[in-house]
Amino acid sequence: MKTGVLVMAYGTPTTPNDVEAYYTRIRHGRPPTPELLSDLQRRYNAIGGTSPLAQRTNDQVEGIARALEVLAPGVFDVRFGSKYEPPMLEGTAATFVADGFTNVIGLVLAPHSSSMSTLQYMTRAKAALGDGIDFIEINEWWDFPGFLELIAKRVTDALAHVPAERRATTEVLFSAHSLPEKILANGDTYPDQLRDSAAGAASLAGVTQWDIAWQSAGRTADPWIGPDILDVLRAKKEAGVTDIVSCPIGFVADHLEVLFDIDIEAQGVAQEIGLNVVRTASLNADNDFVQLLATVVQKAAN
Repeated sequence: MKTGVLVMAYGTPTTPNDVEAYYTRIRHGRPPTPELLSDLQRRYNAIGGTSPLAQRTNDQVEGIARALEVLAPGVFDVRFGSKYEPPMLEGTAATFVADGFTNVIGLVLAPHSSSMSTLQYMTRAKAALGDGIDFIEINEWWDFPGFLELIAKRVTDALAHVPAERRATTEVLFSAHSLPEKILANGDTYPDQLRDSAAGAASLAGVTQWDIAWQSAGRTADPWIGPDILDVLRAKKEAGVTDIVSCPIGFVADHLEVLFDIDIEAQGVAQEIGLNVVRTASLNADNDFVQLLATVVQKAAN
């Protein structure tokens, strides 16, 4: 019997008509207000109507499967399940049960772990798989050998687009998706992981001027982890920074949080205040990246 690999990601609406149902699932069954729905549709429209995340994720999953087949022919069966958009992770987990698997590895396409992100995926997957399957959870993998080197290479490439005479006033800004501050009360290490991964990538890129910021906070009444990237951009400009290399290290593909929150919203603020922002290229289905994830899975299986 092969070892199952359940690759999980957040999910995204497939078509504009799917946005409301998707938003309702994110809100745990509560339909969004017309204002909230209109705002989300506005952001999707700004990047072309829908996000490329579904295709990007599909390419990543197929890449992982191909790489694993090369590393260990006939050993792994890779399947995808989403948190909020079909195919749902519970449905994919059920296929492993139906097919008689006894071992399944869970991998979330997010380098950092948190009680409100990756742990939720794993909890839902474990419940769906049941007690008859040995479920191996892969939590944070940002510190797996090779990942920070991929990020550092992208930072270096982005820095090449900054004029040499402005390098002294250039700073690299690493960011990840904000989460509600309440996770910190239970000792969640998510913020520490962001800072540690940023420090590691900066060191590998030979960068000494860098900082972290948070982005894409939810539209809820709860306070979210900050400082927000838009506020940080304004503060950097006031401090004399002329150029920012934006590295959304917490994300592994082009999607709304990158294409709108960085490329449109953050760029809009930067242009307004006279700050030049260059974003690092997303990992997407880069061959070295999917090879790395395949190695992460193989190591978890051994």
